[in-house]
Amino acid sequence: MTTLDERLAKPRLTDRLVVRPEIGALLGAVVVFGFFTFATDKFFSASGAATWLDDAATLGIMAVAVSLLMVGGEFDLSAGVMTASTSLVTAILATQAGWNVWLALLVSLVFALTVGAFNGWLVMKTGLPSFIVTLGTFLALQGLNLGVTRLVTGTVQVSGMRSTDGYASAGFVFASTVDIGGTPFQISIVWWLGAIAVAAWLLLRTRFGNWIFAVGGSAASARSVGVPVVRTKILLFMGTALAGWLVGSINILRFASVQANQGIGLEFQYIIAAVIGGCLLTGGFGSAVGAAIGALIFGMARQGIVFAGWDNDWFMLFLGIMLLAAVLVNNALRRRAERVRR
Repeated sequence: MTTLDERLAKPRLTDRLVVRPEIGALLGAVVVFGFFTFATDKFFSASGAATWLDDAATLGIMAVAVSLLMVGGEFDLSAGVMTASTSLVTAILATQAGWNVWLALLVSLVFALTVGAFNGWLVMKTGLPSFIVTLGTFLALQGLNLGVTRLVTGTVQVSGMRSTDGYASAGFVFASTVDIGGTPFQISIVWWLGAIAVAAWLLLRTRFGNWIFAVGGSAASARSVGVPVVRTKILLFMGTALAGWLVGSINILRFASVQANQGIGLEFQYIIAAVIGGCLLTGGFGSAVGAAIGALIFGMARQGIVFAGWDNDWFMLFLGIMLLAAVLVNNALRRRAERVRR
């Protein structure tokens, strides 16, 4: 009687699922969704869904980009303040210099990509941890935001976007709504879904995605087999900057004003969403889809607490519990996945 080679045996469903980094986040999302559906009637309504999806969307755009960077073994603590910096560049050029909004958006995009490329170049050139380099960028951008805004406007806020040239067309692209069944859904949700699709495709279906996993697992080993480590990491930092520009553009065109201290502290939420979604802090393992699900959990929990009429302070408790649980689950899943792959 012949015995089937275990390498040729069809893997079990549980084994196929456990190797997916996002499986823990998906289970968590189902639990959170079920809990708030029973806790408050408004949560499962069309207007309720539009609210928590909108909450998750801008966070999710950044979390998806941050997840790619974390899979590549790096962090970007300037990601949160970048959303404010790009908003301010756009707003100041459009409202104070009289530029067309589209031209102002282009300049703010170039600014974001330049900062992102600088972050990546400095990390690779100096060998310093990205935590330290981007912390310096975070502080520099924060000071620049406050100093320039106060110098130009005399306050820490820039407003008046709705009266600028090109606002209507740019607002339609970045800040309009899509009516579904009589309920308006923000266009940011569409941008979020697009970001998920692009990031997942890059990570799982392209050579660049293989490079990301390689440099995150071991940069030295990746370099020895011909992976362009420096270029890959610089592009990843530029990716988070690009996402920051997109979120900043959505915010300034939707709210038509921006505070100079906006976005501070959000970088930790992006990282937490990515970790909840299956990214390891050590790099080399993670999922763009998982990070999006992590952001969805954020949105559902934050708005679910509001719908239920609870104190918002409970959200921070939820956040801490979810982070610790995610780290433990991710480590367990990674060990199980390594055993399955053997």
